[in-house]
Amino acid sequence: MPPAIPAPEALARLDTPNFSTSRFRAEREADWIAFETLLGRLERKGAKALTSDELLQLPSLYRATLSSLSIARATSLDRALLDYLESLSMRGYFLIYGVRETRWSRVRRFFRTDWPAAVRALWKETLIVALVILLGALTSWTLVAHNPEWYFNFVPEEMAGGRDPRATAEFLQATLGHGKAADEQQSGLHIFATYLFTHNSRVSILSFALGFAFGVPTMMLEYYQGIGLGAMLALFTGKGLGVDFGGWLFIHGTTELFAAALSGAAGLRIGTAILFPGARGRLQAASEAGRTAGKVMVGVILMLLAAGLLEGFGRQLVTDTLLRYGIGTAMLLFWLAYYYLPRRKDAA
Repeated sequence: MPPAIPAPEALARLDTPNFSTSRFRAEREADWIAFETLLGRLERKGAKALTSDELLQLPSLYRATLSSLSIARATSLDRALLDYLESLSMRGYFLIYGVRETRWSRVRRFFRTDWPAAVRALWKETLIVALVILLGALTSWTLVAHNPEWYFNFVPEEMAGGRDPRATAEFLQATLGHGKAADEQQSGLHIFATYLFTHNSRVSILSFALGFAFGVPTMMLEYYQGIGLGAMLALFTGKGLGVDFGGWLFIHGTTELFAAALSGAAGLRIGTAILFPGARGRLQAASEAGRTAGKVMVGVILMLLAAGLLEGFGRQLVTDTLLRYGIGTAMLLFWLAYYYLPRRKDAA
């Protein structure tokens, strides 16, 4: 209900003698009350609570309320009445013209459009970070391939668990789930797999979090991300187990490394927005970049969870190398299609 209005003589501040507040209220208050009543029912029970005629009345009552608000502002009526009409108008706008979504609709929209769109917006940064990771892997692979002693600079000995240049090919093959001693090595494999997942997840989150420092720490961490990978690949390749190691890594690595590249891209987007804000202020540029990067990072967490499941279960249960490659390839194609194939909304 509208607030009580003082006596007309206390509110009449107009030069026009024919205008009075009491007359203004008497002529229009019925519309305000009717509009407020319909809005209350709409808020409590939704559009189903209104008849067809009442739904048709809403826009006209809304326009009548806006008209009253405009007159009240122009004629300097009391603050209480202005506040009431402004509040009523705002409620009407959001309920009639605003987008009202259920929680499930918002979740569905995030997975269907928001998350993939955010990833597509970062395609340049994703490509740059992927190349940086590849450069790190090539660097360590080259060094270890020419001098195996470099391996100990890239992979901590306590985490390697005997998987180093001094190990035999049979031992290394067993750690991949093959060979006679495979069952005996599974416990060590679990430790190393947990180390890899924890390491990559931590680096991915840090890459995003440190993006504000102009993206420099992000690029360094992503380069470091590839260092351990290249060293391990050089080790197993030197023992003639490169294909087997690739399958062991591929089943979950396509998801995990993709997530790492996206997290780095999110951090890099924030860093470049701060460094090169363009016509915008740095704070505004960082805020806009942060909204896109935040959506990407929500998805990265889900990707890391999927990678953990593939690593913890799929890789232990699937020991066939070709099947491991097949699962990893299928996951890679799934993510590429999910992110980059155009959707109906995009084409519209």
